[in-house]
Amino acid sequence: MSGDIVQLVEQASPYLTAAMSAYGGVALARAEDSAAEATANLGRRFLQAVWRRRTEREQAALEAAIHEAAEDTDDPDATAALRHQIKRAIREDADLLKELAALLPTPASGSVTITASGERSVAAHAIGTAITGDHTQLTWPPARQGASA
Repeated sequence: MSGDIVQLVEQASPYLTAAMSAYGGVALARAEDSAAEATANLGRRFLQAVWRRRTEREQAALEAAIHEAAEDTDDPDATAALRHQIKRAIREDADLLKELAALLPTPASGSVTITASGERSVAAHAIGTAITGDHTQLTWPPARQGASA
């Protein structure tokens, strides 16, 4: 079951990040908005489902993790702390795993999901060449080996 939990939380990560970016620390209280914010709304519903199944003390810890992750969405430690809270809740409530899995879209058979998150992130699938960095210069066509200039 722990492998299922890790996979579920990894699959939910883009939605959680979108909710943190769009709503910040009020992700639990925010009302659902337009379809344009579908990703963030799904992340918000995911967080609310976890929150509803926690005790008052656990809800406070989850809210604190949400606020910290929302304050700096690029902080991997804050994001990891939030994911840890979610994983703990799922481990303690087998029905929650089913509820959360039902919220997430089912990937098409054979599909690949790639997520780039954070400033200047790059994500690719089946790409020949990816060049990143500041002040990169390319010469085309490439010089042939052994050719004189």
